[in-house]
Amino acid sequence: MEGYILDWANLLLRWLHVITAIAWVGSSFYFVFLDSSLTPPEDEDLRKQGVSGELWAVHGGGFYHPVKFNVSPPKLPDHLHWFYWESYTTWLSGFALLTVSYLWNANIYLVNPADPNAMSAPLAVFTALSFLAVFWLLYDGICRVFGFKKHGDAIVGAMVLVLVCIAAYLACHIFPGQAAFLLMGAMLATSMSANVFFWIIPGQRTVVRALKNGDPVDPVYGKRGKQRSVHNTYFTLPVLFAMLSNHYGWLYNQKYNWLVLIGMMFAGAAIRQFFVLRHGHKLGRNKHPWPYALIGVLVILGVIAWLRPGPQPVVAATPAPASQPAAGAVPYGEVAKVFAQHCVLCHSATGLAQKNVKLDSPQEVAQHTQQIYQQVVVLRKMPFGNPEGLSAEERDLVKRWFESGASTAP
Repeated sequence: MEGYILDWANLLLRWLHVITAIAWVGSSFYFVFLDSSLTPPEDEDLRKQGVSGELWAVHGGGFYHPVKFNVSPPKLPDHLHWFYWESYTTWLSGFALLTVSYLWNANIYLVNPADPNAMSAPLAVFTALSFLAVFWLLYDGICRVFGFKKHGDAIVGAMVLVLVCIAAYLACHIFPGQAAFLLMGAMLATSMSANVFFWIIPGQRTVVRALKNGDPVDPVYGKRGKQRSVHNTYFTLPVLFAMLSNHYGWLYNQKYNWLVLIGMMFAGAAIRQFFVLRHGHKLGRNKHPWPYALIGVLVILGVIAWLRPGPQPVVAATPAPASQPAAGAVPYGEVAKVFAQHCVLCHSATGLAQKNVKLDSPQEVAQHTQQIYQQVVVLRKMPFGNPEGLSAEERDLVKRWFESGASTAP
């Protein structure tokens, strides 16, 4: 029952996490677009009220006219819409999902099978959580010290890039590849939500409180909130890549997986820069940002070329019947031991049957030989969450078994 309940928790939390993440990313992207697309108001009354920018838009059969006040409006309305629960719910659901998917079974998903005695499951959980906390503290410290100095944005950007590279290297050498990629996404997402919780929303509340009390408004709160909001938009595409990567074993199941992760995160940030600046280009504020998009695309193409598979031998189109094993075929009994040790926990008729694949009988195995070859040999994705748990010799055994006819004869 534990596995069944965890599966339902995983599904429902994943559903909630994706929905709230869409809402958070969507609102973040919209406000970055809005700030980049505002133009000085043409109406004299708006300028007198302190409006610094306006935008006319059409959507859903209606016309919209958002305006932005420089520091504060002349009169604070009774109702303000706050954008923070999208961030908080995304982080809370994501952390819960991380808990039920990885931390709950840390001995399987977080302990590196290449060196299982290096650390215990509790130590693996502590180390994983430390990645989230320590990165935020270092990143926040960099922003505090250098954020408002001369060329502060460039300095912070360079230092955060170095920090991400170090974290990626450490994560990929401490944890299995799949867990390392996911933890890097969780690490950046934690800092994004922490930016909202510790800086953006408190700063906005301070401004609102000052307005209600009739006190002067310090513009520094708006500047700090804007800075952290911009950082969040550059983190977004790297986070999404890291979260999606656990479905593609060939990304993280190789020696230099940390370089793959750094390259793809860098490409995502560069492409996001293109979209941020293109709105300003349309208004004549900056040059066309196509070089950023080109750099991002070239990095992605470089990773694709680097990870391309080598020539594959001709494999059996269909498995040989159980009663007619091919000459020199790998005995089914040998691969059955591998399935029993690594696979039937999630693929059996009596327990779980993920993807409706059962590997605890020759008859069931015979129906899924092509899937087994694809997932175990080509993609190297299985066992899910801990693909390094299957040794190179065991994968080679499955490969030779399939290529020699995939017989399921005793």
